[in-house]
Amino acid sequence: MIKFVMIAIGGATGAILRYTVAGWAQKLTESSFPAGTFTVNILGCLFIGILGALFAGPHLIREEYRFAILVGLLGAFTTFSTYAWETLSLVNDGQLTYAMGNILLSNVAGLIAVWIGYRLGQTLFGV
Repeated sequence: MIKFVMIAIGGATGAILRYTVAGWAQKLTESSFPAGTFTVNILGCLFIGILGALFAGPHLIREEYRFAILVGLLGAFTTFSTYAWETLSLVNDGQLTYAMGNILLSNVAGLIAVWIGYRLGQTLFGV
């Protein structure tokens, strides 16, 4: 139960950080390019890489804290970081076919799902 509480606390913090950092980055660019989303995705990847290495190495932390940070905080900050971390893990494990499949399938299926969802929403809501 404590693991879920810690993930929830990390998730709330990550969501607030995402909103704050993305808004700040978007405001800095004054552009229609989604710089805020790009910024949180890249920062999330950087942080999950650093912390993933730290937690796997000599600085082990309690499981509930690791989940609070990696799943809760960074998961709410950006799921892109988890996608990137899992893909890197596949590469590190020598599973290049799965890594490439994850990249291809996640991007193509994600875009198709957004398109289907958008069209479905248009149909359902008459937009």
